[in-house]
Amino acid sequence: MADPSSYRPEPGQIPDSPGVYKFRDDHRRVIYVGKAKSLRQRLSSYFQDLAGLHPRTRSMVTTAASVEWTVVSTEVEALQLEYSWIKEFDPRFNVKYRDDKSYPSLAVTLGEEFPRVQVMRGPKRKGVRYFGPYAHAWAIRETVDLMLRVFPVRTCSAGVFKRSAQIGRPCLLGYIGKCSAPCVGRVTAEEHRALADEFCDFMAGRTGTYLRRLEGEMREAAETMEYERAARLRDDIEALRRAMEKNAVVLADATDADIFAVAEDELEAAVQIFHVRGGRVRGQRGWVTDRVEAVDTAGLVEHALQQLYGEESGEGVPHEVLVPALPDPVEPLAAWLAERRGSRVDLRIPQRGDKKDLMATVMRNAEQALVLHKTKRASDLTTRSRALEEIAEALGLDSVPLRVECFDISHLQGDDVVASMVVFEDGLARKSEYRRFQIKGRVGDTQVWHGEGQDDVRSMHEVISRRFRRYLLEKRRTGEWDEEVNGDPVEAGGEVDAQAGGPIDPETGKARRFAYPPQLVVVDGGQPQVAAARRAMDELGIDDVAVCGLAKRLEEVWLPGESDPVVLPRSSEGLYLLQRVRDEAHRFAIAYQRKKRSKGLRAGPLDSVPGLGESRRQALLKHFGSLKRLRAATIDQICEVPGVGRKTAETVAVALAGAAPAAPAVNTATGEIMEEDESAAVPPPAERGQA
Repeated sequence: MADPSSYRPEPGQIPDSPGVYKFRDDHRRVIYVGKAKSLRQRLSSYFQDLAGLHPRTRSMVTTAASVEWTVVSTEVEALQLEYSWIKEFDPRFNVKYRDDKSYPSLAVTLGEEFPRVQVMRGPKRKGVRYFGPYAHAWAIRETVDLMLRVFPVRTCSAGVFKRSAQIGRPCLLGYIGKCSAPCVGRVTAEEHRALADEFCDFMAGRTGTYLRRLEGEMREAAETMEYERAARLRDDIEALRRAMEKNAVVLADATDADIFAVAEDELEAAVQIFHVRGGRVRGQRGWVTDRVEAVDTAGLVEHALQQLYGEESGEGVPHEVLVPALPDPVEPLAAWLAERRGSRVDLRIPQRGDKKDLMATVMRNAEQALVLHKTKRASDLTTRSRALEEIAEALGLDSVPLRVECFDISHLQGDDVVASMVVFEDGLARKSEYRRFQIKGRVGDTQVWHGEGQDDVRSMHEVISRRFRRYLLEKRRTGEWDEEVNGDPVEAGGEVDAQAGGPIDPETGKARRFAYPPQLVVVDGGQPQVAAARRAMDELGIDDVAVCGLAKRLEEVWLPGESDPVVLPRSSEGLYLLQRVRDEAHRFAIAYQRKKRSKGLRAGPLDSVPGLGESRRQALLKHFGSLKRLRAATIDQICEVPGVGRKTAETVAVALAGAAPAAPAVNTATGEIMEEDESAAVPPPAERGQA
């Protein structure tokens, strides 16, 4: 625990100007980002008597080891920079909203040559226009099915699209008129994009234009006695109206607005948002967050607005934003929203009428979401804190293990041996820190190859050695190849902070991948695996990281050098957290091992070509479409592939000329034998599953 007075700036150093500040820990990791109208007043408030600080603020300033700031000219610039740094550094003491469930959205991939309509979840991607989110995926599919009658936009995956283009036949939707079949050239790319744009306009609320146009075409067809066409247009109009009716009218004046509500208690807060477009509720979204900083309702609203609109295009910000509380001052936030939208945004609290009634409905949803979230054991901040305290007490640690790393080994009868490293911080999975290892078979100074004595204990020793050797290398980077750790040279070009020793990448300015040590290492296994992990760290001189193992059979916790395990009660929150960490490491290792195994099963003649990596193999197959066409190509034609030089092309040609023809491929969906051109177009199982 650090003393804030040890890094408190000298009087007069802090400017009395707007700006953004960062607190860093002793590993140079950013743990908190904030903004202030006056940096001097705000930062001074952190260095008062610890007893007068909010408990989470007190924890933050005692975890930090330094503070730095950046001066800006206006509060709007401070708001923008604060959002950018929170997205970049993901500080653990900042409010971070998590979706209370995975909401699906209707997405149109406008960035592709032939835009595709599909259901998407997760973070938003560039070049994709989103509508929603919706409460259920089936609601999106029903809406899309109705609208494809009028706007036959492509909905197939990339693999199906490529397959149809190769065989010259569209899929079923192309035959029944619910896809314009651009894959076989029924429409041009420009005509298909026009259909996609009309689809987006209709979903955005501009429905009257299309309905009036279709009604006019229907009357014209009836007058010219084209009754079949008139009947089809009548059915199209009815389909569009049914799609519109799936969204209830809540505001009679065709308002575009987002309505926010916040339900909170001392530990957590839940935010609910209703997206109203054209007077109808087009989507709903919910977030939950731990109260990790001393922030009021207005502050929670500000963070929610930053997260929702920070990555939105201008079309995603509505004309009205209704909130339960306004930040003080409100002008910088309103100016930031107006800049995002490109025009004025009305940010206010509804006082009367339909909008206030709708706010009450959103508030009831937020309260229910908070109650539901409180029942979820793993997300409860109090429960996680108790679990970490129980682990520290059971293992005899000086402090709670805020960062826990777990390692697991996976293989198939000694082949394709891999390892996983998963990271939990504050009791929650931090997936961006996960790492995967291929076991090379190096144990000390000897080489142990797969199938020749390789086992879980030796693999565990190797992976722990590699992880912490990388940590020492990152810590000791000085700029020259003049230092070694266990015989491995230190790469040049790194920068080490002279005060804190934090390894910083000079190109990105961020910490390197293995820069932060854990307080606790958990291995999947019993006494032998724990001993191997401890021995690996002792060989590297790592003595400030605790080690334990969790054996599956009786869920016993093993410590290095102990003949008897530590037995935690079955109802222990600490045991429950260790089990979740171990199970996540096991899942991650199994997934990687299966991926490697499936790659091995798909090995072909190109895999044996020396110097030809995965990227260039894929480029060759994509360029020629199949091995048969690649085998028939000349060396000059192979050289046309980006990244393939003449020497490589000659090697590929020789390898394919001497390779026996591949066995006939079988379509796993139908059981039929396919031609070689067809088999090359079939996506691997993982891709088919994603599609």
